Amino acid sequence: MATGTTTHTPPAIDAALVRRLVDAQFPQWAGLPLEPVDPAGSDHVIHRLGEELSVRLPRHIGAVGQARKESEWLPRLAPHLPLAVPAPVGVGEPAFGYPWPWAVSRWLEGEVATVEALADSSEAAVELARFLHALQRFEPERIPAPGAREDLTSQPLGARDRATRAAIAALDGTFDGTAMTELWDAALSAPGWAGPPVWFHGDFHTGNLLTVDGRLSAVIDFGGLGIGDPACDLTIAFTLMSAGSRAAFRAALGVDGATWLRGRGWALATALNAHTHHAAVNPRVAAQTTRQITEALIG
Repeated sequence: MATGTTTHTPPAIDAALVRRLVDAQFPQWAGLPLEPVDPAGSDHVIHRLGEELSVRLPRHIGAVGQARKESEWLPRLAPHLPLAVPAPVGVGEPAFGYPWPWAVSRWLEGEVATVEALADSSEAAVELARFLHALQRFEPERIPAPGAREDLTSQPLGARDRATRAAIAALDGTFDGTAMTELWDAALSAPGWAGPPVWFHGDFHTGNLLTVDGRLSAVIDFGGLGIGDPACDLTIAFTLMSAGSRAAFRAALGVDGATWLRGRGWALATALNAHTHHAAVNPRVAAQTTRQITEALIG
C-alpha cells in the first residue's frame, strides 16, 4: 500500500477515490453502496457506506489527526456521555495519491440541530450542560500532564488576538466595532481557568449536534477534543440558544463569571473568523455567524 506525505495542497476527493480506498483497505465493505453526504462539513468530505457506516476524509491539513484521535478516545468516552458520539470502526491509511489518514465510523442517524427548533428550549440547553459536565469529568485521574500530549493541548484565547482585532476592524459597520472591541478586551483580561485541566470538545456549535424527532441525539466531530480551559465549549450558548435557554444552560453547568466571559470571547473570535472567510460565498455561514456575533455581544 502506498503511503502519502503531508502536504498543504488540498487533495482532490471524489467518489472514485473513496471507493478505491475503501475497497483496497477494507475489502469486507467493498460491496456496500457509497453515497456522498451533502452538505458535508468544511473539514471533511463524508460518504455514507451502506446503511450503517460513514467514511470521512480530511479536506485540509488542519483536520489531519482527527481519525486517530477519535479512534483512541471516543470508545472510552462514549459510555460516560449522555448523548451518542461517533463510534470509530477503522482508520484508513494514505494511498492512491490521498495523503492523510481517514476514518470509517458507524453511521449516526439524525438531522443537524437548528436554531429554529431548539433556540428557546431550556430542556435542550440543560441536556447540553449535562453533556459538558460529563465530558469535563471524564477520567480526571488519567488526564495527561500539561504538554505531554500535543494533540490534546488547548490554544489560549490570546493566540487569536491579532486575527480577531483585524476581523473587528474589517467588519466595523457591519457589526458594532466598539462593542466587539470592548467584549474582546474584557475576555482577554478575564482571569484564566483556575481549576484543574478538564476535557473539552473544542468545536461545540450547532452544526456538530444531531437531533432525532426534534430531540438532541448525538454530538459529532471531536477533532478539537482536548484538555485545559473548558470556556471554548460555551460557544454553543451563542450559536444555538436564546437568552432564556442560555440562562438555564449557564445555571445547570455552574459557570463562573470569568469563564462565561472567556466563552463569549471564544464565540466572538470563532464567529468573526468564519464570517470573514466564508460569509461572502456561503449564505448559511453568513446567517449563523451573524447570529453568533450578535448573541455573544448580548451575553
